[in-house]
Parts: sequence; C-alpha cells; structure tokens
Amino acid sequence: MVTGRRVPLEFHPLANLFPLMEGAEAEALGDDIRANGQREPIWLLEGKILDGRNRYLQCRRVGVEPVTSDYDGEGPLAFVISLNLKRRHLNESQRAWVASRIATVTHGGDRKGDQAANLPVDQATAARMLNVSERSVRSAAAVRDRGAPELQHAVEHGHLAVSAAAKAVSLPVKQQREVAEKAARGDANAARTVIKKASRAKREADLGAEQLALPNARYGVIVADPEWRLEPYSRDSGMDRAADNHYATSSLDVIKARDVASIAADDAVLFLWATVPLMPQAFEVMEAWGFSYKSGAVWVKDRAGTGYWFRNRHELLLVGTRGKIPAPASGTQWESMIEAPVGEHSAKPERFLEMIEAYFPSLPKIELNRRGSPRSGWDAWGAEAVQS
Repeated sequence: MVTGRRVPLEFHPLANLFPLMEGAEAEALGDDIRANGQREPIWLLEGKILDGRNRYLQCRRVGVEPVTSDYDGEGPLAFVISLNLKRRHLNESQRAWVASRIATVTHGGDRKGDQAANLPVDQATAARMLNVSERSVRSAAAVRDRGAPELQHAVEHGHLAVSAAAKAVSLPVKQQREVAEKAARGDANAARTVIKKASRAKREADLGAEQLALPNARYGVIVADPEWRLEPYSRDSGMDRAADNHYATSSLDVIKARDVASIAADDAVLFLWATVPLMPQAFEVMEAWGFSYKSGAVWVKDRAGTGYWFRNRHELLLVGTRGKIPAPASGTQWESMIEAPVGEHSAKPERFLEMIEAYFPSLPKIELNRRGSPRSGWDAWGAEAVQS
C-alpha cells in the first residue's frame, strides 16, 4: 500500500470506460470515507488510476489521504469490468455504453500493457463481456458517434434507454438536448414523446420531399367526397330532398372504378367522406381504390338534416392507408369529434383540412370533388372544382 501522493493522479483509459458517480451517490461515498476510512485501495497501472476514481476524488474532497496499490495482474480489462459490475448497479443501457467504448478504446503505453489489456476488442466480444446484446452495443455506438454530449451523458448515467437515444441521434442537436434534459429530470416518458414526435415529423417531411419528386403528380394525401347516390324509398315522393337535385351523382360502380390508385404515392393516406346510410359502400370504395381502413372522425353539425331512422347531425370521415404512411405522433392527435357549421349543400368544413395539414404538412395533397377554388397548397379535382 502507498500513501502520501501529492501529485494529482491521472485516470487510466480503462477506468474511464465506466461512468463516474454523480450527485448524492458520490457525496454518500465521500461521507462514508470520512466516517469509516477508505476500505479498498485505489488500483494503479503504469502510474494511472485503473480502478478507484470515485474513491480518489472523494478522498480529496473530504480531506482523507488516498491509499493506492499497484496492479500487477495479467488482465486489467477483465479486472476493471469485474469490479465495476459487482460494485455498481448499472442498467442494460449503461452496460451497452461501456461495451461500445471497450470496442473502440486505445490503451496507449507499452506493448505489454496492450497485450495485458487484451485490446482491441470487437463489438461482439464486448457485448459478451458486459452481458448485453450486440444490437444494444451498436445503438450505443451510434449515440457515441452522432449524439449530442447531453444525450451521451443521459445514456452513460442511466437516465435514458440506449434504444431511445439511438432514435434521437437523427434529430437536430436542440431536440437531442431536450430529450436528454427531460430524461435527466426523471421523465423518461416525456423524453420518448419528444423522440416520437420529432421522428414522425422527420419521416413525414422526408416522405413529402420524395413524393413531390415523383412523376405524374402522385399524392401522399388524398381527400375524397364522392358524389354518392342514395336511392330514396320512392322516386315518386322522395326525390325532392335527394342529392341529385343539387349536383350530378354517380353509381357505386362508377365511383369504385375511378383510378385513384394511379395518383396515390406508394405511401399514402385517404380521407374519405361518407354518410351514415352509405358506410358499407364507402368501405367498398376504399378497398377498390387500394386503401385499408384504419379509423375515422365525425363531423358534428350545428343543425340536423334529413334521414329515415334519425335526422342526422353528423357525417363520417373515414381514414385508410397504403404503404408505410406515418400515423400522427402520440399526443398530437385531434379529437375524433369535430364540431363545425353546415355550409352550402355537401360542402365540407375547412376545419378538417386544417387537421389533415397539421398531420401531414409536407406531403403533396389533392382534394377530389372539391367545391370551389382549391385550398392553398392543395390540388383539386371534380366537376365543381374551380381551377386557378
């Protein structure tokens, strides 16, 4: 054992593989050393601290002379890993972080030291040494190579799962720091929400850029309000309130045969308006156009219309998708019931288009059966669409 060292000791690269204690944990160690003395030596290799950085720093903080001992074994890397894994409660993400550093650390010093440390170590070997998956090590390596310092710190100190951090590295540095800040405060759910929202926004923007570059005007967002034909119980007495009195309607077969699939991008979403009596037909149309039903919203009107069983005060907006269109990020979804006043016959509220724009700001959009001038940023098609 050696005491009385006055020159500050350096940390060995192998010791730096593991995170230092912080905050209350570090202070508790120092208080214990002050009360009970240093119970375990600080191990040195080539004059540098191989194990015991926390003990060394706390000895200096509380005014206790550090006690050191020279390490003369043949496997310093295994020695450091064994001591730290036994003493400290590192979660899987922290162990993956250490493994990623083991796979890249350079030892320095004499060749005997290199051989003794058994470096370099590949990712697969490092994963086995720390009892984690290679996938986790790859994720940690991505955070180490591309993550903001705050994001790296969050993983290293166990505040954020390495899998979540690996998703965050593609985000702007400002958002990476926001993720790390929320994780450091102990709000992992809020950190994951930031990642999901930002990742979804990036996916939507990238998809929009791709689709705008596609030939033949293909769209990521298609809104359709077909000219549904609803047969009355009696054409003799029931035509006074039929849609045919206001605009030309089409049969179900004509609407289904419309080649909407040809203008849809590989990854696209369809918002299809449907009345309550024609829901089965609307599902047929959605399938014929190449979309799979996912969900729906309800337009709650400010006054009741006509109907056979009920006087309808609502209309349905069905949602279908094809390909890998991103759903709204958690926490950004609108409520499924949207109240809006009734306008001209069959015209739909702009409020729903505002919702769609909030979900998909970047994707190219078209409204089929638009009544009037196209909405800014949209294309329009239909007998009553006013072309600009």
